Amino acid sequence: MAQKISENTELQLDLKTIGIIIGGAVTLAAMYFTLQKDIDLAKELPKAEVSRTEYDLKDELIRTTIMDIDDKVKDNSEKLDKIDDKLFIIINKD
Repeated sequence: MAQKISENTELQLDLKTIGIIIGGAVTLAAMYFTLQKDIDLAKELPKAEVSRTEYDLKDELIRTTIMDIDDKVKDNSEKLDKIDDKLFIIINKD
């Protein structure tokens, strides 16, 4: 049978447990206010601008990566075609 919690319910906690609960609550509150302060500070800072050189370098890196991936896909496609041909030959031998 479940017990009902009311005003007369007794709760026994030792001093160490109460200290841990209070310390945890204080730590969470301090972290919250510190985070809010950092967010407010970040809102006031100027926005980072991307320079033309940085943009060009990133664009070149992306294009190079895409071309490398395209070459690898073509190589894999050629290998797959060769494997398919060999498999066809093996199956037709029987």
